[in-house]
Amino acid sequence: MTQEEVLAHVTEIFKTVLKKEQLSLTPETTAVDVEGWDSLTHVMLIDAVETHYKVKFKLNEVIKFNNVGDLCACVIKKLSA
Repeated sequence: MTQEEVLAHVTEIFKTVLKKEQLSLTPETTAVDVEGWDSLTHVMLIDAVETHYKVKFKLNEVIKFNNVGDLCACVIKKLSA
């Protein structure tokens, strides 16, 4: 699975969780860039991504996510393992 494919799926997940149909994400997108992406919705986003891909992130992995690209890279890594 490519980063572009994961980013497309993650974007749809974010749109649903954040209730923002016009949301557009890039690998460089951070919580600061998205209105409504706070600590509570962050947990909801991580849970939704884990559920969608049937993976589990470790706490130290989540802490290292600096942007959407890091999240996508971790998904790809887990799916490749």
